[in-house]
Amino acid sequence: MDAAERDLLAGTLRKTMTAASGQPLDTALADLGWAELLTEQTDVAVPTAFRLLGETGAHAPLLNDVLLHAAGRPLGGTLPMPYTGGTWVVWERADTAAGTALDPDLPLLTAPAEDTVPPLSAGRVALGWWLLGTGRAMLALARQHALDREQFGRPLASFQAVRHRLAETLVALEGAEATLVAATDAWSALLAKAAAGQAALTAARHCQQVLGGIGFTAEHDLHRHVRRAMVLDGLLGSARELTREAGAMLRAGGSAPRLVHL
Repeated sequence: MDAAERDLLAGTLRKTMTAASGQPLDTALADLGWAELLTEQTDVAVPTAFRLLGETGAHAPLLNDVLLHAAGRPLGGTLPMPYTGGTWVVWERADTAAGTALDPDLPLLTAPAEDTVPPLSAGRVALGWWLLGTGRAMLALARQHALDREQFGRPLASFQAVRHRLAETLVALEGAEATLVAATDAWSALLAKAAAGQAALTAARHCQQVLGGIGFTAEHDLHRHVRRAMVLDGLLGSARELTREAGAMLRAGGSAPRLVHL
């Protein structure tokens, strides 16, 4: 798939995700050939679709398909997923299920603990791209607010403290994207998910400060992205848990593996 085809795909997916979410979006993506795209062009399907889920604020049970494909199982179903704190959840494909306390829009249900953990690398990379898109959506909202809002007769964006928060958010997101691009195995996927989760939480913290009180209101979109980032960070291991796991692996191995060849 060349650059023009990828741009066309991204435009189509963005338009679809802007118009629908949840089960209707799942159906629309199936009609567009999501299953074939995932199985035949995984390296294009996952970054494009999951990044756009974050940027648009839509949701769909596509993580199930990524994990099922990685496990060599048929797409279109569900499977239990580990969640932070040692719990397990199922991402239902219907919108009738009650969501989590953090994000009631998501059809996540508590599930019994599993004895075996499915392969998680592909799912962690997919969630990393979703978290990255969510972080970029928050940054866009905060940046626009800083440009539009005036304090003491000056644009909010002219204050150095505001600029620093936005700059730190951008640096965190760019660094997370670099780790996602370089994720090719289980070790790098773990680090990429941790970096993306931390970047999204950094974006939530800084963008909330830039937006001030309006960012807490139901009328503004920021709070939806903040909740989404918190929930997605916990899926398949939170940034804190994965960082500790990486540290334990380094201590056990006695050395750090080469992740990127420069």
